[in-house]
Amino acid sequence: MEDHQQRVAIVTGASKGIGAAIARRLATDGIAVVVNYSRGREAADEVVRSIEAAGGKAVAAGADIGSPDGIPSLFQAAEEAFGGADILVNNAGIMSLAPIADVTDEQFETMVSVNLGGVFRGLREGARRLRQGGRIISFSSSVVGMYQPNYGVYAATKAAVEAMTHVLAKELGPRGITVNVVAPGPVETDLFMTGKSEAQLKAIIGANPFGRLGQPDDISGLVSFLAGPDSGWVSGQVIRANGGIL
Repeated sequence: MEDHQQRVAIVTGASKGIGAAIARRLATDGIAVVVNYSRGREAADEVVRSIEAAGGKAVAAGADIGSPDGIPSLFQAAEEAFGGADILVNNAGIMSLAPIADVTDEQFETMVSVNLGGVFRGLREGARRLRQGGRIISFSSSVVGMYQPNYGVYAATKAAVEAMTHVLAKELGPRGITVNVVAPGPVETDLFMTGKSEAQLKAIIGANPFGRLGQPDDISGLVSFLAGPDSGWVSGQVIRANGGIL
């Protein structure tokens, strides 16, 4: 990895949940962070303030990842604030659950535009604009491979992310850029907890060998490794961070 004065990361969907934990962890690692948000500028600003209060560097950058100009605008923000980018974390995503027979065209198109289109444009822009020795870390889900009812379209978008990652890792290897996927299981965030009954949560927790839900820091620590110097020989991999459920 080239020796820059300070490495720079773009984290999509970083205003809350797993994305916010990743932004804070990378800042702790000494990396300057572009904190992306789609809605909720206040939450993104709070993440930036917490990073700066701890002595790190960060800027908030609004962008719709489902829009064609979303990802390029984040690279522009990184260049304007910090001179370029070394790390891209494709964390932003949406999930709408329904049996395949009941999925509307709007639900399908929205999930495809964000979960697949947004990550595709991230991979493409990262391939064009990340500096030598960079890191691309995208997010899938452990539901890929579990084939649960109601997850058909969501799992399909994430499976496509895994396929593109395997290909891009081979394309970017000559530049020393690693390309990997993190595929979490259930993680205790506001998004995950909303709408779930006590009985549902008990069943999910009971199915995990560790007997608990994942926490955002369980995931941010793995991203920290994949973004850092010790992961230079790890590329084209899908790491299912789920406590052993799959």
